[in-house]
Amino acid sequence: MTIYNIALIGFGGVNRALAELIATKNHLWERDLGFRLNIVAVSDLYLGSVVSPNGLDAKTLVEANFAKGGFGQLSGGSSEADNETIIKTAPADIVVEATFTNPKDGEPAVSHCRWALQTGKHVITTNKGPVAIAAHELKALASANGVRFEYEGSVMSGTPVIRMAEKTLAGAEVTGFEGILNGTSNFVLGRMEGGLDFASAVKEAQQLGYAEADPTADVEGFDVRLKVVILANELLGADLKPDDVTCKGISDLSLSDIEAAAKANSRWKLIGSAVRGDDGKVTGSVAPKRLAMEHPLAAVNGATNAVSLNTELLGAVTITGPGAGRIETAYALLSDIVAIHTATSSPVVKEAA
Repeated sequence: MTIYNIALIGFGGVNRALAELIATKNHLWERDLGFRLNIVAVSDLYLGSVVSPNGLDAKTLVEANFAKGGFGQLSGGSSEADNETIIKTAPADIVVEATFTNPKDGEPAVSHCRWALQTGKHVITTNKGPVAIAAHELKALASANGVRFEYEGSVMSGTPVIRMAEKTLAGAEVTGFEGILNGTSNFVLGRMEGGLDFASAVKEAQQLGYAEADPTADVEGFDVRLKVVILANELLGADLKPDDVTCKGISDLSLSDIEAAAKANSRWKLIGSAVRGDDGKVTGSVAPKRLAMEHPLAAVNGATNAVSLNTELLGAVTITGPGAGRIETAYALLSDIVAIHTATSSPVVKEAA
């Protein structure tokens, strides 16, 4: 049985949910997956930082109602967050990066990932910024240092679109994709179909926790644009940057647009897509599209996400599942750890003579 020491960078909803799972599921993982997780460090801008080489009690971390700088009350703790020192010096095998997404340059998450990989630690992240902006550099850095950079949760939370496409559909020749990759915008469009205007639908999404106080990244397509870049680069072998992907959101859609679509037996959806042309060039876009009801994405409702992968051998293969949620996203982190465990514990395969 393997024990992985982990350092949590950021202790908001996602990493807190991972700590909850560690507190309640470690014995099951030990039995079913062959490993258990031991939290040796946590760093958070609000709470401070703490290091314990022997391990921190996950249940205490989750249940204690720490005030600002509260980690300073713990042995080995400080009221200030020192991410760089924690990442570089904590006795961790895996660094779990779950700080905020910066769509401009990916910082500070890019640096967090870089520091960890340079010091020989695996990195798993749900952060779209470093994956969309610096995945090529970070994957090369991981390879050079004999560790892994995993990011399944950066696109569809716990729904394994990247790993499924790469593993299960290996050889099917993915040529493009189109997807509903933002639950907030999909929820808003659904409520507009129910008669609410755009502003009222956004307000309801905020009240239900689907939308942030500033919903711009969701409703204007910026969140989807990062996910299109990640999928295009990962599945189509592209080298896109966010600015390469054209982007238009849903804020200009009116109730009359929604009603006209319904009369034509169709629905509006915010679609992120990419395709490889005959010349091999990959182009990506984000835009509202009116889909006929028979389209595989037309029936995707609420905060659910879905991607339809276009393949040479199978045609369209559609993957649907939760695209958000604390526990769902924490599961994506677990799936990345499973991938690391499988890769590092697999026996060496001998080449045929």
